Amino acid sequence: MFHYRPAKGWINDPNGLVFFRGYYHIFYQHSPNYETPWHESMHWGHARTKDFINYEELPIALFPDRDCDKDGCWSGTAIVKDDILYLFYACVRDGRQAVAVAYSSDGINFEKYEGNPVIASYPADGSPDFRDPAVCYADGKYRCVMASGNTEKHTAVLLMYESEDLLNWNYCGVMREWQNAKFAECPSFLEFGNKYLLAASVCRENGHSFSLAAGTFESGRFTAIYESEIDKGPDQYAGQIFRDNKGRAILISWIPGWDYAGYREKDIGVMSAPREITCEDGKLRAFPAEEVRKFLKEDDKALIRTSDGFRIKRKGREDVIYRGEIKSLHCLRDEYILEVFVNGGEEVYTALL
Repeated sequence: MFHYRPAKGWINDPNGLVFFRGYYHIFYQHSPNYETPWHESMHWGHARTKDFINYEELPIALFPDRDCDKDGCWSGTAIVKDDILYLFYACVRDGRQAVAVAYSSDGINFEKYEGNPVIASYPADGSPDFRDPAVCYADGKYRCVMASGNTEKHTAVLLMYESEDLLNWNYCGVMREWQNAKFAECPSFLEFGNKYLLAASVCRENGHSFSLAAGTFESGRFTAIYESEIDKGPDQYAGQIFRDNKGRAILISWIPGWDYAGYREKDIGVMSAPREITCEDGKLRAFPAEEVRKFLKEDDKALIRTSDGFRIKRKGREDVIYRGEIKSLHCLRDEYILEVFVNGGEEVYTALL
């Protein structure tokens, strides 16, 4: 199986995707002692790979063992500075969400910063839903994008912070918002050629969508030029994008996503195959990274062509139905996982079969 999952325990959001010291590191939300969530506070699991096919499961990276994170080490990102790997995560204590950091010189053993939390609370533009720090270096400064919502305006918002040293952060304001939404989650922000790439899961009353956009970033505000809900799911969530050592923008998501939680007693969640994000002819695409393209096929027994598109057959649940023009169709099948790429990755459909 080339989709990563730990040997034991619940797994959800990918966290801290980063290339460090010759390996791709994948951290993830993890309950090491249970196959379903909520029985213990969240940890950060950890694996690494050189080829996105063979994975080495490493010791748990973050435990909820400090006062500020006693109720969980929740989602976040990673960044390398001066050959030190920093993990930024949402720390939760008594329902209050803040931002904490841990660091490592070897990429395996992590020490938490004594001054945690480095961002103690949400600003007036946000709400108690204040989570998932996305840290990067962009436009000459370290940036931290926080996912939140504004209950008065009924908007999902991404909030921008700046820093010179990764430890002291100043609030700059709202960088992007979505109308008629509750809050955003799991953002990614990075330089993308001569533009910037911004992604987030936008939570609304009737579900969520994965927003991916390439655009400009000026005066602390992101403006989309090209935009797509590129990964339509339905069995995925919390996609995170990072830039690797080859300059690629790589997206990895959690399969199956929250809609599947509780469907079976045992968790069968995995990380998606890596998808490379590109923008061609004004269209954003997510297509399997070169390392896994040898597994691509043009058909599968669960992928049924129809007169106006295709359907994906799922056991015990409704089929996934696509209607539209198909110029090309590729899929990755790995045991009970099917990832379908329409028209070179202009749309992606991920399903647990």
